[in-house]
Amino acid sequence: MENKTVGSFLYDCLSNEGIADIFGVPGDYNFSLLNALEEYGSIKFVNCCNELNAGYAADAYARVKGMSALITTFGVGELSTCNAIAGSYCESVPVIHIIGGPKTAVQQEHKQMHHTLLDGDFEVFKNLYGFISQYTAKITPENAAVEIPTAIAAAKESKKPVYLLIASDIVNKTVVQRDVHISKKQTSQPSLQAAVQHISSMMDQSQNPVLLSGIHVSRYNLQAQVQQLAEKINLPVATMMMGKGSFDERHKNFIGLYAGSLGNTQVQNIVETSDCVLAVGTNWSDYNTGIFTARINPVKLIDIQPDKVSVGMTVYENVLIQDILSELPGRINKQMPSLPQVNFSYENDYPYMEEPVTARYYYPRIQKMLRENDILVADAGSFQFGSALFKLPRGATYITQGGWGSIGYGTPATFGACMADKNRRVILFVGDGSNQMTVQEFSSMLVNKCKPIIFLVNNSEYTIEKYLNTAPKPAPYNNIASWDYAKLLEAFGGDFFSAKVHTNKELDAAIKQAETLCSQKLCLIELFAPQMDAPEIVHKIKGVVEQIAKQM
Repeated sequence: MENKTVGSFLYDCLSNEGIADIFGVPGDYNFSLLNALEEYGSIKFVNCCNELNAGYAADAYARVKGMSALITTFGVGELSTCNAIAGSYCESVPVIHIIGGPKTAVQQEHKQMHHTLLDGDFEVFKNLYGFISQYTAKITPENAAVEIPTAIAAAKESKKPVYLLIASDIVNKTVVQRDVHISKKQTSQPSLQAAVQHISSMMDQSQNPVLLSGIHVSRYNLQAQVQQLAEKINLPVATMMMGKGSFDERHKNFIGLYAGSLGNTQVQNIVETSDCVLAVGTNWSDYNTGIFTARINPVKLIDIQPDKVSVGMTVYENVLIQDILSELPGRINKQMPSLPQVNFSYENDYPYMEEPVTARYYYPRIQKMLRENDILVADAGSFQFGSALFKLPRGATYITQGGWGSIGYGTPATFGACMADKNRRVILFVGDGSNQMTVQEFSSMLVNKCKPIIFLVNNSEYTIEKYLNTAPKPAPYNNIASWDYAKLLEAFGGDFFSAKVHTNKELDAAIKQAETLCSQKLCLIELFAPQMDAPEIVHKIKGVVEQIAKQM
């Protein structure tokens, strides 16, 4: 670290975490950060069309690579990113958010500067970010050696975003060397042993246990440990909405999606009649529980969270999820003799090829095209719910924003996923309403030679909003303008393939072409489906929402 500038030290720390790209938008307060990055050389700055999109792209990049970084300018830039960072906080995604700020003297003198509230307060945005970041710090040469590694460690440990504010004149100053001691959370061994003993006893007495694999299994990269546990006991394994992709869906123990009354009724029966539900890293939000239609007896629930375990009504604090998953396989001797048989949603073909394209055909057809190690991105809306019932191929990564649910996430997230791993095929499922919010990142994909396959339902409406709306008559505010997305791609420039499909036969032909061309260029398939066309799970959601409305 001797003679390191703040900028080069920062980029060393990010490079050590495997970050090869930093997303963002240039602004006058972050020029020194970007100039230092240009000189650094081994990390690429990736321009996005706006800061919100950059935040979404960074979020998806982190979901693929484990961590990401983002540079914005003070005030206007960082506030534009707030929604994306809040989503990362909600969904436990570690993003290092770096903000270029006004010069130190300007801040100390409380001058009224552009991109501020013109009140001389330069702490207000940092204070705001304290609510949606795990850690915030204002970097100086004197504290950089401590604060930057501490922030990165906090992001790694919590799987949450962190915030680093760096004044423009600080970037090229020399870091003052410091001894760095970063404390890490540790498991309490008495709590761990008591929890393991309690879980073992409950498992041994159970007759039909089941495992739920959740979001934190993916975030903490614990898929192998969960699979080992499932195989040791021969447990049936289901995932909830936000945990999709956290367990190999081609594994013999996988039984499908559990979403209360919204999902597969066979899976619902297996989970809700179980006398021992082992939930690993899941959460209990409305989205994850089928709008709170999940009916799991809390006395029969073992709930393993990142830093604590609940067994029935007993809570064991300070038990890290990775430590208990390492301990359990060797302590549970139970072996289930057989697995329940279930049917999966999209296994049957729909043979009527000349009919107008609808969800009844395109979900099974898209599932058929999925390959091992694909990255699937689903935006908020009907696609998000319909794709939750895909049976993913081995090694696939599934990206959606279920907890935060910000419409428009999918398109820039696809860009971020493409940049994170250029050797994997990336597939986006998006509706026209979502896409219109962030469509500019089509341009970024083309400029950066990204080659995703994009399925875009073009039906001139917010379909999911119409299903969620319980107003007595149709609401015109859920209708949107009709765009020609292929012409937008043409205007953005770059090489691409596009197809407009109206029938099942046309969709089949377009998919075959896209599978051939996707190694060479971006592929856009527009599906002109009827308004209000949606998968079965969305119709179930409407029923639940209407029942809730009647009770109010």
